[in-house]
Amino acid sequence: MHCSRIRTALSARLDGEEAPPGVTPGGLAAHLADCRDCRQWEARARVLTAHLDRTEDDPAAVDALLAGLRSVSAEPAPVRPGAVDTDGGRAG
Repeated sequence: MHCSRIRTALSARLDGEEAPPGVTPGGLAAHLADCRDCRQWEARARVLTAHLDRTEDDPAAVDALLAGLRSVSAEPAPVRPGAVDTDGGRAG
C-alpha cells in the first residue's frame, strides 16, 4: 500500500473518520510496522492534533501555533533512494 493512502487513513483515524476504501486496520498496522516514515508522520500528526485540541478556544494560542507551523517546512519527508512500499510499489 502506498504511503499517501496510509497517511490519508491515519489522518481520517485521528479525525474520528472512517478509513478510505481498501484500507483495513490490519493493512494499516502492517504498513506502519514496516514504514518508519509513516510512523514518524503519524507521531507528528498526533502532536499537531493534540496542540490543536488544546488551542481550540484560545485565539492567541492558535496564532502562536500557526506562526510555529509557518516557520517549519511543509515539505514531506524525502523518499530514500531505492525505498519501496510494503506492496512493492515506490514509497511516497
